[in-house]
Amino acid sequence: MQLEGLLERMKLEHLNAQLDAICEQAAKKDLDYREFLTEVLQTEWSGRHQKGVEFRLAMARFPWVKTLEQFDFTFQPSLDRKIIRELSTLAFVGRGENIIILGPPGVGKTHLAIGLGVKAIEAGHKVLFLTLESMITRLTRARLENRVERQLQQFVYPKVLIIDEMGYLPMNRDEAGLFFRLLSRRYEKASTIITSNKSFVDWGEIFNDQVLATAILDRLLHHCTTLNIKGESYRLKEKRKAGIFGPPRSQEIKPEEEPETEFE
Repeated sequence: MQLEGLLERMKLEHLNAQLDAICEQAAKKDLDYREFLTEVLQTEWSGRHQKGVEFRLAMARFPWVKTLEQFDFTFQPSLDRKIIRELSTLAFVGRGENIIILGPPGVGKTHLAIGLGVKAIEAGHKVLFLTLESMITRLTRARLENRVERQLQQFVYPKVLIIDEMGYLPMNRDEAGLFFRLLSRRYEKASTIITSNKSFVDWGEIFNDQVLATAILDRLLHHCTTLNIKGESYRLKEKRKAGIFGPPRSQEIKPEEEPETEFE
């Protein structure tokens, strides 16, 4: 059997496409058999890994892809880069811990969440991105169609679930109950990243129920890192430079104002 046929049968498609180039480089470098085999396997693995990353990126449903390396920390000096570097190791994913990113609109909350999601994807984890509105819409529709358990399972399955824009729209009690069921199933099993423009003391307004909000926070904050971005909007900085807007006002969101979370 010819080499090309063997590569095809063994599904070594990435190696098959680059074999001639690898052989040429091996001859130039005068590689021994072990070194050549390493080059061959590295080429195939790299191709498969990249294909897997591209597939998981598509399945994550990011609105756009930005990395942590693209984040402008100089514009948001309130963020501790050491904490971000620690989170980028993805140890929090292995421990099933959560991340909550607080701050006013436009300060980079979604960028950070997506950047961490991209890191998780590159490490081989399944990630799903949803706005809170789209998640609640899907859960509500599933309940009406008597398939809420199946929909909940789809949201529980990803190793990292990113819920964006918590706090822009309030929920009714039924919607908040569905959200609580989802978080309870992910609790200590998988990581959830949430972005919000509301401090914890305002979450009772989001869920229209202070007791339920306390129960939700109890599960979220038990194993959690909270990032509080105090800067101004990226989207307004250029206009501010041009003199269209006046100097920024302080928009700090204070996570230390969180309610007691001793609820069962």
